[in-house]
Amino acid sequence: MSLVLDPAAQDLLFREARTANAFTDEPVTDEQVQAIYDLVKYGPTAFNQTPLRVVLVRTPEARERLVSHLAEGNQAKTAAAPLVAILAADNEFHEELPTLLPHFPQAKDAFFSERPVREAAATVNASLQAAYFILGIRAAGLAAGPMTGYDAAGIQKEFLDGDHTPLMVVNIGKPAENAWFPRSPRLSYEQVVTTV
Repeated sequence: MSLVLDPAAQDLLFREARTANAFTDEPVTDEQVQAIYDLVKYGPTAFNQTPLRVVLVRTPEARERLVSHLAEGNQAKTAAAPLVAILAADNEFHEELPTLLPHFPQAKDAFFSERPVREAAATVNASLQAAYFILGIRAAGLAAGPMTGYDAAGIQKEFLDGDHTPLMVVNIGKPAENAWFPRSPRLSYEQVVTTV
C-alpha cells in the first residue's frame, strides 16, 4: 500500500530531512514562524492540551545568554543560526482547558488539579507538539537543528519561570552547504513493530 502524501512531500518531511548543523544567513521572519504554528497547532494532543510554549531568541544579547547554557558542541552553530527557539512545556496549561475543551471544561480540575500530574502531561504533550513544530519547519522549506544538550535549570532561570520546563532548543533556517552529518541507521519495521 502506498501513502497518500506526495513522494516529494514525504522526502521533504522525512526521508531527506535531517538535523541541520549549519545555516545560511537568510533571516527567518515572524511571518514564517506564525505560518508554521498556524499549521502545526492542529496536531493531536490528549484533551486538546496545548502546553507547548515557544521563546524566539532574536537579539544578540539573548543569543549570547542562551549560548552560555549550551553544551560546547552546540554553541557555535547556535550562535550562527538565523533564528533559535526554546521549546518549553507550560505546567499550568490546564488553565486553558475550559477554552480548548469546551465540551468538557471540568477536565481542568477533574484530571489536572495536582502539579505532578500536570507536569507529566505537559512534558508528553508539549513533546508531541515540538515534533509537530519540527515538521512544520520542514514544511516551510526550512531546516531544524533540535538540541537537548544544555543546562536546563540555567535556561529555565534565564528565559522561563518555575511554571515552564525547557524541552529543547531548535536552530532554524535555510541549510548551508554541508549542513548535514551522514544519515545514521534506523531500526527496521520488524525490530519495532509487534503484533499480538
